[in-house]
Amino acid sequence: MTALTLIDLRVDAGIATIYFNRPEKRNAMSDAMRSEFIAALETVAADKAIKALVITGNGKGFCAGGDISGMEQRMQAPAGDIAYNGWHRQQRVHHTQGLLFTMPKPVIAAVNGAASGLGADTALACDFIVAADDASFTWSYINRGIIPDGGGMYFLPRRIGLSKAKDLIFSGRKVAAPEALQLGIADRLVPADQLVASAQAWAAELGKGSGTALALGKTILNQSFELSATQVFAMGSQAQGICYTSTEHRASVMAFLAKAAEKK
Repeated sequence: MTALTLIDLRVDAGIATIYFNRPEKRNAMSDAMRSEFIAALETVAADKAIKALVITGNGKGFCAGGDISGMEQRMQAPAGDIAYNGWHRQQRVHHTQGLLFTMPKPVIAAVNGAASGLGADTALACDFIVAADDASFTWSYINRGIIPDGGGMYFLPRRIGLSKAKDLIFSGRKVAAPEALQLGIADRLVPADQLVASAQAWAAELGKGSGTALALGKTILNQSFELSATQVFAMGSQAQGICYTSTEHRASVMAFLAKAAEKK
């Protein structure tokens, strides 16, 4: 992987932490930062020694959304190029969010300060959200005359229900950390000075289980709202067959049998 400057990736004791690293811009997502984010996510996904991932932001904010310079460039593009340029950008955004959503291991967003627009969507694409007590969430797309393009229209209704999601997306209002916890946007609320450590400790707890079972279970759970019970059962049967052959399952069963034999 090439050297990263706008993304800071650290790994300690099997837990990866990705820090958005444009603090002077409140970690707004530029094209260059997105490229580095993609590279970091691919590295984490491919490394079997990494058991879980935490994502947070350096400085005072988690992520302020899309970088304003990208919006300026869209305004300056020839009229005939705007549609294709916009489509191409959307492909990159959705590829990034897809890598995050389908990461084959637990992912926790540790939200410090503001998560706005694409930043809020990025937090939602994670499995869990831990918010600092000074964090806030804003789906502020409406203020720019656009709609959520980072998965917010998919993830937010699944977290808080359709009508509440419409309220936040249509109004673009700010949601402070206590309300985020109440609504179900955030799963945990912690003091700001304990945010990253708390998220990393939870990630370590979640990552203790079988990597095979976690990856397969997450894949099915991510689709469970769109599938019938019969389809989930079928996918579960296939996944369980794979789990039966895994090193983790065999080691667990053999340890259990050995312990049982000792008690006889």
